[in-house]
Amino acid sequence: MYQQIAMYATVFFVFLLALAFAFVYGESKRSGEYSTIQEKGYKIRKFYFLGLIAIMAFATVMTLGRLPYDSNQAEAEGLNEGKVVKVTGIQYAWEMSEETFKAGDKVQFDVTASDVTHGFGLYNENMELVAQTQAMPGYTNTVYYTFKEPGTYQILCLEYCSAGHHVMVKEIVVEPEGGASDE
Repeated sequence: MYQQIAMYATVFFVFLLALAFAFVYGESKRSGEYSTIQEKGYKIRKFYFLGLIAIMAFATVMTLGRLPYDSNQAEAEGLNEGKVVKVTGIQYAWEMSEETFKAGDKVQFDVTASDVTHGFGLYNENMELVAQTQAMPGYTNTVYYTFKEPGTYQILCLEYCSAGHHVMVKEIVVEPEGGASDE
C-alpha cells in the first residue's frame, strides 16, 4: 500500500515539476524588464526560505523529543532503573554480560564493538525491529528497551561487517514475568 502511495506521489510531483519547467520555458520567450521580475523573485525567495525554516524548526521540535533513544525520555519513563547489559559485537557474534530476561524487564543495552562497526538490531518474534543502535569500536551507544512480551528475540547485525555478516545472530529467550513455570 505504501509503495503505491509513494508511486502516485512521485508521479504527481514529477508532473508538477514538468509543469514548472514548461512554465519557465514558456516565460523565457517573453521579453520584458528584468529588474521587476528579479525584485519579485527575491521577495518570493525570501518568504519561501523563511517559511521553509519555520516548517523545519516546527517539525524538529515536534519530533525530536519522541526519539526512542532520548536519554531524557528514558529517564522520565524510568528505563534507567532497569538492568544494564553490556553488549559487544565481534565478527561474527554478540557477547552479552547477561542473557536471561523476563517480560517486563527494562533493559539498558550498552553496545560497543571490538573490531569493526556493527549494527545492533533487536527483533521480536515477528521479526519486527524493536530497538537498534550502532556498535562501534572505542565508543559505547546506549539503547533502552522494555521486554513487554515473552518469547524468543533475536539480535542481528544491521551493518555489513564482512563475509560472515549473515551468521551474526544472537537469540534471547524472554520468559514470562513469573518465570517459565507460570505458563
